[in-house]
Amino acid sequence: MKGGQWFTLEPSFALTIALLFPLSYGLCEFIFRHKYNFLSIVGFISILLTGGIGLLKLDKDWIAIKEAAVPLIIGLAILISVKTPYPLVRTLIYNENIINIAIVESEIKTRNNLQSFTRLIHNITLLLSLSFLLSAILNFFLAKIIINSESGTEAFNEELGRMTLLSYPIIVLPCSIVLIIAFCKILNGLKNLSGLNLERILKILPEDK
Repeated sequence: MKGGQWFTLEPSFALTIALLFPLSYGLCEFIFRHKYNFLSIVGFISILLTGGIGLLKLDKDWIAIKEAAVPLIIGLAILISVKTPYPLVRTLIYNENIINIAIVESEIKTRNNLQSFTRLIHNITLLLSLSFLLSAILNFFLAKIIINSESGTEAFNEELGRMTLLSYPIIVLPCSIVLIIAFCKILNGLKNLSGLNLERILKILPEDK
């Protein structure tokens, strides 16, 4: 936002420097830690598209399209993935870094609650998909309201920065609330279906001895 005012940078150079931070982080995660998944790849492509629109001086309306398309694609992918062996809900909230999946699923099988478990995952998937649909709608209108200058200009960079800043209270916060609700729902469902307490379900809590 302040590259031109504070450092007298050309708009394209200021945008390039700004984009280097998330791009470098993503590349380091991939090269040195070998960490990547569908969501991180989409996010990386989103950054490249933002840079491409600004540096190639494409029509500013492409920003609104891109801002809406990215969460919409993620939401649809989450919805479709529930029918595959690798549902994305496992990447977001039901994953082995947070939940003792082997213990939980073993107890669910013992109690013959697999059908109810499948229904729980399906419902959580729908909720997560709706959160990304909400994000897509909010992203589109925020971009249409904020981005009024032609790409490749200093004013465009300032508006792009303002849009990113406002996206936290306007978009990230409500979507995070939905994510928290989904996480609470899945924990409550796992407790009921497995009979385990939170200490046994969550890896981040010490187990009840």
